[in-house]
Amino acid sequence: MEYAINLAILFLIYAILGLSLNLVVGYTGLLSTAHAAFYGIGAYAAAILVTSHNVNFFMALLAGVLASALAALLIGVVLSRFAGDYYALVSLGFNVIAYSVLLNWQGLTRGPLGIPGISRPYLLGLAFSSNGPFLVLALIFLAMAYIISRFIAGSSFGRVLKAIREDEGAIQVFGYDTVRYKLAVFVISAAMAAAAGALFASYITFIDPSSFTVMESVFILAIIILGGLSNLKGSVLGAAIMVLLPEALRFAGFPASMAAELRQAVYGLSLILLMLFRPQGILGEYRL
Repeated sequence: MEYAINLAILFLIYAILGLSLNLVVGYTGLLSTAHAAFYGIGAYAAAILVTSHNVNFFMALLAGVLASALAALLIGVVLSRFAGDYYALVSLGFNVIAYSVLLNWQGLTRGPLGIPGISRPYLLGLAFSSNGPFLVLALIFLAMAYIISRFIAGSSFGRVLKAIREDEGAIQVFGYDTVRYKLAVFVISAAMAAAAGALFASYITFIDPSSFTVMESVFILAIIILGGLSNLKGSVLGAAIMVLLPEALRFAGFPASMAAELRQAVYGLSLILLMLFRPQGILGEYRL
């Protein structure tokens, strides 16, 4: 049971990350590869405040959200000068910089040693120290992220985002400041990723820079491409597949001598076949 709860919590965290990134990539058409950076900023901000300053987890989470939103605002101003492949490359560069800071600023982040002893949340006499209550907390955060994302997607703001995705020049003709819209959704997405990062740090009770590399950004991007761009349910479905499928393959009965290699091969082949026959993703409404 504990094993299943552990997988469920990780799925919920990645579903939040998928929802937040889909707002930028799926709804706005901006290929961002920096999501793990904002995920990491939220995780480290919460971890540092909880362990070094005895700040309540929820206040630390809020601080992480604000720190990530500020970072997104600053990098978003730079990113607004680019489009297409250049946008992806510059955002990737930011992720590399963020990872390097986490790895080398040892006085603050402890570098490759990571930050241990991160406490679980505690609120109004209710402790989330065991995995069962923490699962409920993660589910509440996912529900909040889904409601926020659904509100954005269905609002006039969301319709402008889709118009930017389809033809930014055309929407500018009608007087819309597309830079502000792109910057706003980028900041919102980063804030949601930071909340997921704080949850992750508190759940694992230990973080180090290896959890926030460029490959983690690629993994989150794969979640929304697999589940379906511009579809919020697709983000949740993609997270379920990407998190649970590798674990399900543990029970496939491969020979012990090569089980790990065969699991990875089957996992990769499954993703390739899906992208060949369903390139827009399972529930996708938009293709990159």
